[in-house]
Amino acid sequence: MQQIKVELPDIIHLLPDNIANQIAAGEVIQRPASAVKELLENAVDAEATEIKLIVQDAGKSLIQVVDNGKGMSETDARMAFERHATSKIKNIDDLFHIRTMGFRGEALASIAAVAQVELKTKREEDETGVCLEIENSKVVRQEPVACPRGSNFAMKNLFFNVPARRNFLKSNAAEMRHIVDEFTRVALAFPSIFFSLTGNGQQLMHLEKGSLKQRIVQILGPTQNAKLVSVQENTDYLNIYGFVGKPEAARKTRGDQFLFVNQRFIRSPYLNHAIMNAYHDMIAPDSYPLYVLFIDLDPTQVDINVHPTKQEIKFEDEKIVYAFVQAAVKHALAQFSVTPTLDFDLDPNIQRLDAVSKPVSEEKKASVTASSLYQTFTQKNQAHFIEPNQKSNLKNWKDFYESPAPSQSSGPGQSLPKDPALPSHSDPDLPGLSEASSILGSPITRTPMPEEAPAIPGMPRPAAGKLQPIEGAPLQQLLNTYIVTPTNRGFILVHQQSAHERVLYERYAAASKEKAIPSQKSLFPVTFQLSASDAILLQELSPDLLILGYQVEPFGKDSFIVHGTPADTGQGNEKAILELLLEQFKHFTSDMKFSRREKLIRSMARQQAIRAGRILDSSEMKTLIEELFATRQPNVTPGGEPTYIEFRKEYVEKLFGK
Repeated sequence: MQQIKVELPDIIHLLPDNIANQIAAGEVIQRPASAVKELLENAVDAEATEIKLIVQDAGKSLIQVVDNGKGMSETDARMAFERHATSKIKNIDDLFHIRTMGFRGEALASIAAVAQVELKTKREEDETGVCLEIENSKVVRQEPVACPRGSNFAMKNLFFNVPARRNFLKSNAAEMRHIVDEFTRVALAFPSIFFSLTGNGQQLMHLEKGSLKQRIVQILGPTQNAKLVSVQENTDYLNIYGFVGKPEAARKTRGDQFLFVNQRFIRSPYLNHAIMNAYHDMIAPDSYPLYVLFIDLDPTQVDINVHPTKQEIKFEDEKIVYAFVQAAVKHALAQFSVTPTLDFDLDPNIQRLDAVSKPVSEEKKASVTASSLYQTFTQKNQAHFIEPNQKSNLKNWKDFYESPAPSQSSGPGQSLPKDPALPSHSDPDLPGLSEASSILGSPITRTPMPEEAPAIPGMPRPAAGKLQPIEGAPLQQLLNTYIVTPTNRGFILVHQQSAHERVLYERYAAASKEKAIPSQKSLFPVTFQLSASDAILLQELSPDLLILGYQVEPFGKDSFIVHGTPADTGQGNEKAILELLLEQFKHFTSDMKFSRREKLIRSMARQQAIRAGRILDSSEMKTLIEELFATRQPNVTPGGEPTYIEFRKEYVEKLFGK
């Protein structure tokens, strides 16, 4: 029987260029800011001295980059949109000596695959330029055009043919912040180039050519000028230069940290750790210093092909780079007297003094020891000296702190049985309790997450045995920070700032759900200016700020005017309040995934809470305690920190052997 062989058709085939480019664009062009980065870097590689960026609808409708660089010929303009077509790499050796920004030949092809592109370009030696229109990777129009030297690249309707990708883009304000970030990084890397940024017809940034320090001040604000410390270290292996901020310029949020390798912005937790180590013991553990640092080294010593965004790199010897960076920052801080230093170079004038050059004779020693001044410093004349006495019990001082072995009978030092209902004093979720317990020798507890609230006028009375402050009992403030409050089970130590943060949080949260918080009009409206990125963030938050009682409106370029503040907050210094509010908001943005209004409420509560160190009178303490225990969760702040620590009566008695 003859077998019939059935040949199946081949199923593997090449994708069309437009589909292949769309797939590649998913890695290269993730959002409008990715296209901005590629276009700006191409303009820099074209040796432009002026670069203008124009965006509409946060880059969704238009991203336009105009430069006065070398321009392209008609053939080069067509070839630039082909995959893996580049003028920056000619052979395999060039991959290991990359000095330019863009280098893979994928950016323009990817952009042309997901957007409608118009390019006008002209070289100096050409009489006319060329205009190209490309849509879905296909050239739809090509014609000569009169234009100045350089390139005018317009990218319209990003992701018009990839609706799923377009739907996943964030709000205009969020995408605009990413664009400003990319623009800022390129502008910082090349201070000798003029940059401008225009968004929706309004100029957001105008950066004149100048020095690196001038560029930093232009971007981060004039207040940073006096806070910058120069860094300059040159070695045979690498060069490090730039600026770091003084310790007092450190902030609670990241954002002002810029690290460049061969003028390319990178993210490196490893090198960031080196810089943070240089600031050891000079800033708070949860603070971040400002720095704009540049590392120049041989391109063969670094690999920039690790990630599609080219922001993650690998060094051939990371330990050497780490040590150089840390030492350079330390030296800069010490050189500018930011940290105390020891000078081991002896002054020759000091060496000529008799006290140094001539030895002390025995006659001199005798005269000194016989003087009345010397006698006052002998042990017997010291204030803490105690005459030995055989009848004194001080020799047995250790017995006061050593507990006898546990026994069945009650007595001083006997260990009490552990209450299973109480949390352990070594609970890691209770910060600070372990230290206190080790000092006092007994468990100190913070009440678990209670469903109950103590007896406050207008509140239901809790069940017997539940924690409740004693109504009408005198209150005492300790160290201008803590409030001692007697309870039915002993007493609690309340942290006034944390307690007030909890009170304000629940007040703002309840008010925002019902209606807008009342606002008091400012008699003299205050105007202030922010950095470009903070200005965009404040515009995004304006509707939520209005609900919370802040009436803030734009007032020119990156400027705002405050017409009103929440009725329960004092007026004055609105600029500092709003700047701190933005810092707190960015802090919560990086740490927690909440809604925008929730993060803003948490920020307001933390920012408006009374500070530790403020003296409170008895009525203020009473009101704070009552309002704290009227909240739904009085024992913790919105962020989870304890508002008070409980000292139970039995444990206090144990300390005295009762």
